[in-house]
Amino acid sequence: MTAPLTLERYVVDVLMPDLVGHDRMPSAFFVYLLVEAADAGEPLGYSAIAERTGLCRRTCQDAVAHLERRGLIAVERRAENEAARFRPLRPWIRRH
Repeated sequence: MTAPLTLERYVVDVLMPDLVGHDRMPSAFFVYLLVEAADAGEPLGYSAIAERTGLCRRTCQDAVAHLERRGLIAVERRAENEAARFRPLRPWIRRH
């Protein structure tokens, strides 16, 4: 059995309406949730993201690019032909 996913209120109250309503990118919200739920540093290829979200591969690529531009995920690629590692970012949390 998998552990339940715990989300910060900000993700549901602010990020979801922003990505879905304002940006008109509900796919980006789904991808962000998947990245948030994935094991830290788990390599996820676009095919794996597509399979887990039910979105097509191209839509997943667009969603990742959008999230990266918005500063909501970090994408690390060790090699061109290796699956990327995605890390959720939380710019709404101020670090002192």
